[in-house]
Parts: sequence; structure tokens; C-alpha cells
Amino acid sequence: MTIARRWVWAAVIVLLVVQAAHFAYVVHRESLTFDEDDHMFAGYMMWKTGDYGLNPEHPPLVKLLATLPVLGENLWIPPLQGRYFKEEAYLSGRDWLAHNDGASQRLVFRMRLAAGLLALGLSLTVFFTTREFFGDVAGLVALVLVAFDPNILGHSALVTTDIGVSLFFLASIYAFYRYVKQPTLLRLAIAGVVAGLLLATKHSGILLAPMLVLLIGWEIAFAPKGTRGRLTLRLTGAFGAIVVVGVMVLWVFYGFRYAARPAGLAFPTVAEYAKPLSHFNATAVTAIANLHLLPESYLIGLVDVKRMAEFYPTFAFGKVYAHGQWWYFPAVLLIKTTLGLLALVALAKFAIITGKLRKGRELAFILVPAWFYFVVAIVAGIDIGARHILPVDTFLFVLAGGGAAAMAAWKARGKRWRWITVVLVLAHVVSSLTVFPNYIAYANEAWGGPKNVHNLLSDANADWAQQLYQVKEWQDKHPSQECWFAYFAHPEIDASVYGINCHHMPTIDTFWLGGADVIPPVIEGNVFISAGDLSGCEWPSGRMNPYRDFQSMKPAAMIDYGVMAYQGTFKVPQAAALSRALNAYQLLGKGKAQDALASAREAVAIDPEEVASQTALGDIAALLGQKDEARKAWLAAIASARQMEPDAQVSYIPDLEKKLKKL
Repeated sequence: MTIARRWVWAAVIVLLVVQAAHFAYVVHRESLTFDEDDHMFAGYMMWKTGDYGLNPEHPPLVKLLATLPVLGENLWIPPLQGRYFKEEAYLSGRDWLAHNDGASQRLVFRMRLAAGLLALGLSLTVFFTTREFFGDVAGLVALVLVAFDPNILGHSALVTTDIGVSLFFLASIYAFYRYVKQPTLLRLAIAGVVAGLLLATKHSGILLAPMLVLLIGWEIAFAPKGTRGRLTLRLTGAFGAIVVVGVMVLWVFYGFRYAARPAGLAFPTVAEYAKPLSHFNATAVTAIANLHLLPESYLIGLVDVKRMAEFYPTFAFGKVYAHGQWWYFPAVLLIKTTLGLLALVALAKFAIITGKLRKGRELAFILVPAWFYFVVAIVAGIDIGARHILPVDTFLFVLAGGGAAAMAAWKARGKRWRWITVVLVLAHVVSSLTVFPNYIAYANEAWGGPKNVHNLLSDANADWAQQLYQVKEWQDKHPSQECWFAYFAHPEIDASVYGINCHHMPTIDTFWLGGADVIPPVIEGNVFISAGDLSGCEWPSGRMNPYRDFQSMKPAAMIDYGVMAYQGTFKVPQAAALSRALNAYQLLGKGKAQDALASAREAVAIDPEEVASQTALGDIAALLGQKDEARKAWLAAIASARQMEPDAQVSYIPDLEKKLKKL
């Protein structure tokens, strides 16, 4: 089955235009998502001041690309306050955008469109890879799949790293395939440069090295016996060249400067930041730092990824787990992938088993990287959103395209399989469009669709703080009612910038960064709770979630599948106690110790079993020399913590026991 070349390119252009218009509309109606102000501000400061220390968790490429359209603007820059680098980037980024852009998001939209170029690059790379592997028909099928995929559309034009890393992972494997297939210095150089772009996009890019090693092993194992020695030398040399060129490209994005920040700005050394890691990991990364083999900011980011994985909680199927679960990403794949795409992948597997799809090298270059990345994601311990396995999806698009084309070309029953393929591709497109324009919250029909996804998964699977325009619209329709808001991204994003004026209820983020109001034990009016806070996904135990009682209530409205609106009178003693405990720490920081003690006592009186409240009372009483009260409070906190799941208790009990020993 062949298609005239002019029709192939016409179809490609139409699909890319549709995709671009699609994601431009989607992000135009979305408020800032959780990490975007952080990325945007960090990118702007890189261009303007050479500061690579504000957001070292991610390398510079996407941030630099996204902020290109605003470099000509005379923007106000908030004075840096010498805070911990994450706090500095998030809060200064929030203030920077609020002052320069406000609710209009004129600058945000321009930066998002620049980031959207990576999505178009991803679609083209999927098309070219699939086309070279399996032909024109396969390429067009794969392009339709990626252009209408809900997970791709949900993240296409956000200023984050997920689309970029998906693009450059596939492009790196494709470039290496082309070199292996026809070795030339130009193709080797391209492979090295693309690998460097991958490294400069996200720290998971380092996984390319073992992927290439596995593919080299496959090439050697299946080469004719008389050629294996020479092939081993050539591919080993090529691997070394790719590493060298890739690292050089990475250094380009850091301006060939080791130091993360300009002189005089606070930043932890790599050795200091790596101390919580195992002795082996800490020693290895410190040695690399001492030799200046990689930029300081890049190394801090690598360490940060490892540190985050050690304590990040997981929410899945209505339950909070203190740590990652091995089955999480397999479940995410089944929930967040369209049934049409899952069926096409199964069809490709059938084509491989029955011998209809026989291209061994091409299948190896799809399956080896995809499986390796997926296994690493499973064991990494950071179980957040489907966005973290988007690189796997890109390989599935290629595989599905190849399988569809192979079955359609079956001489005996090709016509029947062509119709089956068309139906499955249409099922993929239609399923995706049913959630328009709320693609982040997609779940397929077998799991109840987007209305149910917040009960199954959390974070960027459902709610990444993108619904503030729509919350404002709902609030405007219900005026003259007091408003309360537990918002997943507060205080990193300020809802008042969008005209939403509510009391800020306490969350895990206000626990660390402040910004919660002191609220009464009973509240009345409109209560907004974002899906992330409703699930309690950031607390190590569901018992810590102050909004778990709302899980059994039917909301008055579900706003864009990510914010639940409740109306009426509600008892919220745990939230009220938590807000006073947080207020106590803030008062203590201002030197108002007696007021802090009174606030902590009030918190305990409202909810004696709230761990944070008893901990705060113990901490403040101990500082004021009231040892008996401190001991009693800490023991009560330990007793409450022991009611949590065993793996959640370690987040609280050892620290409390240390405090008791020192008393």
C-alpha cells in the first residue's frame, strides 16, 4: 500500500497545523501550572544575569528557548533575597510574573508558544522515524497518533521539560540508528549533538548512555561472526564520540562556566547537597564536581532528583503511600493511554509474533529504549504524572504505526486489517477529543474517564493548577458568598492575581512556604478544593490530609475535572488546627514567641490528634524552657504518628524521638 508523496506531505502539514492550533487554544485558557513560573523566571535570569542556580533541578534548554520571546521586554526583576534556591525560584518567579504579566498572561502565552515548537518537533521526529523504519503509511498513522494524543496535547505548550525530553530521546535513538545503518562522520556528529540537546533538556537524559550500550550489544550479537571484532571497535568509538560531543553541547548551555551562580550569590556546594545520599553516590558526584567534569548546576540537579525520590509520596486508587510503588506507572499507562492506542500496540505485538512485522533492528531500536526507560521509571520512586513516561509513549507511537502498516499490507487479509486500523486510530482521536480542552485530566473510558481520574491518580494526571480562570468564572456566578480555597499550587501561584479572593486554607506547600490563613473550625460559603489537595497526594499518609472528609461528599461542581466546589457549612477541625500550627511557626520566626505558643496551644485544643500541631507545641515550648509541656506534646505527636502506615511513620517518629532525647 503506497501513497503519492505530495499527499503524504500535504497530510503532514495539515496535521501539524491542526496540532499547533489545538495546543495554542488549550494553553490560552489555562492558568499557570505548578512549575511554569519557576522555569520561566529561571530561564529569564539565565539570559539576563547568567544565574544557573535558581532552578538547577532541570537543565537550561527548555527554559532558554521559552524565554526567548520576552527578552526584548523591559521587565521588572524582583530583588533576590538569599533564600534556599527552590524557594527563591518559585516565589520570585510568582512575583515576577504577577508584576509584569498579571492575569492577562500575555508574556506567558508567548513563552508557551515558544515551548510548543518542541511539540511540533516531536511530531515530526515521530513521523520521520516511523517512516524510515516502516514506510509512509506507518509514518502517517504514527503522526496522527501523536498529534491527537491527550497526554501530548496536555503538555505540548507548557514551559516544562517533558515534551522536550521526549523529543530528544527519540531523536537521539533515531540519529544513532541512522549512524549504525550507514556510518558517516556527519551522522555521528549529528548523533552527538542531539545527545547533547537531550542532556541539556532533562537529567533523565543520562539514561541514553545505557540505552546505546544495550543497542550496541544487540548490533554486535546479531552481526556476522567475522565482522564482530571490527564492529565492536567502531561502535565503541562511536559511543565515546557521542559522549564527548554530547557533554560539550551540554557545557554550551551553561556558558562553559562551572559555577552555578554569579559571584556572591548563595548556593550549596555539591558535596554539601549530596550528603544525604549513599556514600557511593555522594563520593561519585563529589569527585565529578572536584574535577569540574560537569557544570555545578547540572550536578546539583542530579543530586536533587535522587533526593526527591527518597521521600516523595504516591497517591493511587484512593490511597496515599509514603513512597513509590512498582506498579504505579504500569497502572498510569493503562489509565492515561487511549484504548485505541493500547489496541494498536497490541496489534503491533500480534504482527511481531505472527511474523508480519519482521524488522529486527528497527524493533530493537524501539523496544530496547522504551522498556529500559519504563523500568527505570518504575524503580525510580518518583510516582507523579503520566508526563514522566511520555518518552515511552513516543516509542509506542512508532511501534503502533509500524504494526498498523504491517497488518494492512497482509496479502491475504489486508483489507480487513486496514479497516480495523482505521477504526482504532479514529477511536484514539475521538477518545482524546472527548476531554477537550482539559487534556491533562484525561483517563480512558475503561477507568471512568476524566470525571473519575482524580479518584485514581493525582498531580499532573488530573490537577496541575491549570484551572484558575474557570474557578474565577464559577466564583463570579456565585457572588456575595464567603470563599475558602485549598489550592494545590499555593503559595507558588497566587490565585488573587486571577481575581480569586478567598481565604487560603492550609496545604503541604503552605506548611513549608507559608501563606495559609488562620481559619475557624467551622466554615461556611463556597469551598474550593483542588484535586491534589482533596487526595492528599503530597502528605506521606492519608491521615495527614485535612480534607479527607470531603472525599465522601458530592461537590456542587467539578471545575475542569481538577477543582471541586462545595457549598454549605463544613466542619474542618484538622485544617483549623494545622493553620494555627503553621501560624505559630511564622510568629516564632518574627520573634513573637509567646504569641507563637498561644497559637500552638489553640491548635492542639482544636484537634489534639493533629501531628503537626502537637509537634509545633512541643518545639515552641522547648524553646521557651517549658520542658514538661514540650515532652507531653511530643509524646502525643508520636502517639498520633503511630496510627499512620509503618512507612509513613519514619517521616515523623525518629525526629520526634531525637527531640525527646535532647530534652
